[in-house]
Amino acid sequence: MLKIGTRGSKLALWQAHDLQAQLKGLDIDSELVIIKTKGDEIQNLGFDKLEGKGFFTQEIEYALLAGDIDVAVHSMKDLPTEMVEGLSIAGLSKRANPADFLIIKKPSLDPSQPLMLKSGRKIGTSSIRRKVQLKHFDPTIDTVDVRGNVPTRLKKLNTEDYDAIVLAGAGVQRLEISLDDYHVIEFSPKEFVSAPAQGVIAYQCRTANKPTRRILKQIHDASTALCTNVERKVMKIMDGGCQLPLGAYCERDRAGNYHCYASYSPGHDQQLKHVKLSQSTHAGLAERIVEQLKSE
Repeated sequence: MLKIGTRGSKLALWQAHDLQAQLKGLDIDSELVIIKTKGDEIQNLGFDKLEGKGFFTQEIEYALLAGDIDVAVHSMKDLPTEMVEGLSIAGLSKRANPADFLIIKKPSLDPSQPLMLKSGRKIGTSSIRRKVQLKHFDPTIDTVDVRGNVPTRLKKLNTEDYDAIVLAGAGVQRLEISLDDYHVIEFSPKEFVSAPAQGVIAYQCRTANKPTRRILKQIHDASTALCTNVERKVMKIMDGGCQLPLGAYCERDRAGNYHCYASYSPGHDQQLKHVKLSQSTHAGLAERIVEQLKSE
């Protein structure tokens, strides 16, 4: 019986149950162990105001190291690029929709504006990456922090002083949430660049636990890993986390070529830089992206 560690939000539980279903297909029984993280407990601050990294992963990793669980399930974009000693990513899911959704109250619509939102309106997001990109596309809007899981943030959109919020499309679609009451803009991850590994679920275990690693290897999506490795290497070289206004998205075409898109701003009030590079191999791609992001 494998013990799966997960956060308790609806989306985290969806991800854990999805892993359970895949394990069941391999005739492996499992049970869920719900663990509360620092990111779950501190709801009054935006991510750019929290100290450190691993807001949604650290406590689960501690449980993994202690042997209280056998597998940890994470949204991969929450995982720091520096892996805790003794732990490894043993498998990745196929990538779901990597796009961010701008979800707008219909009374706040103005089709003549860049984001189809009336000038000066408030967009809720606690991601510094999203804040900087939103201001790049429309400097007139106001970004304000909003925390909570996906259903909570949608509820706040209806009950509090927000005209729109930004959510990851993968989470909305996995939870099968209807957005019929809103106007939704699905940003292209090539233009409104996603967080590294957005839309991917990571399965983590103890490096020394070879039986579990062999099990997770059977459900690992190697093609997804080729692209997320590039994205996360960009973040690692930039020494980034939730506090860094960095987006990185990589895709591979049918011919096997890699296309990587990145955005970065060194500060709230500085110009956002967009970079796109393509090459036939992933070797050196992240380094070239970072070189261009940092160039004058």
